[in-house]
Amino acid sequence: MSETAGLQRIRVEDLLQRDSWDVDPRPHIRLNAEKCAGCPTKPCTRMCPAGCYVEAGGSIVFSYEGCLECGTCRVVCPMEAIEWDYPVSGRGIQYRTA
Repeated sequence: MSETAGLQRIRVEDLLQRDSWDVDPRPHIRLNAEKCAGCPTKPCTRMCPAGCYVEAGGSIVFSYEGCLECGTCRVVCPMEAIEWDYPVSGRGIQYRTA
């Protein structure tokens, strides 16, 4: 890693490895598969920073367990097919800085 003005460059992937998840068995994100199937662009597959959405055979395969809780998916969904809420208190991602 190079240093610039005393700062180290760290890849996002390396930072995320420091975090931990306490996954709630009840998903905090629910998809309407019917609406997803009608989506021509499927922006969630490109915009989710955690890569939780993957297109497979014209359908969206979703895994909420690695969600960063940023809400990008619900903002970019043109079909309003994503019902998104925060995990119950104390669950989900816990960001670590060191």
